Amino acid sequence: MDTMIEENGPSTHPEVSPSFQARQKLEALLNKNMKIRMTDGRTLVGLFLCTDRDCNVILGSAQEFLKSTDMFSQGEPRVLGLAMIPGHHVVSIEVEADSLEDTQGFRPRC
Repeated sequence: MDTMIEENGPSTHPEVSPSFQARQKLEALLNKNMKIRMTDGRTLVGLFLCTDRDCNVILGSAQEFLKSTDMFSQGEPRVLGLAMIPGHHVVSIEVEADSLEDTQGFRPRC
């Protein structure tokens, strides 16, 4: 039986490990467009580049959208570039559907 060493210790079946499955799902989201809503009402849109154990998120090519006072005003986005969002300020995260469709037929080789 093959044994694989992970950060959390040895594992005999990495495909069954919940941490392994979670990591695969997270890796599948890398370089996908995401929309992150924050506690202060702002929304950031950009490419998901990385995260850490504290749920901080790094977005590339990020744009900031301020909370509109009425539902008809959209406002101009502010270009931020590389942005770090502290995990405790994240309210919700959405992955843009177009970004997921691009990889439907793609399977990485291991």
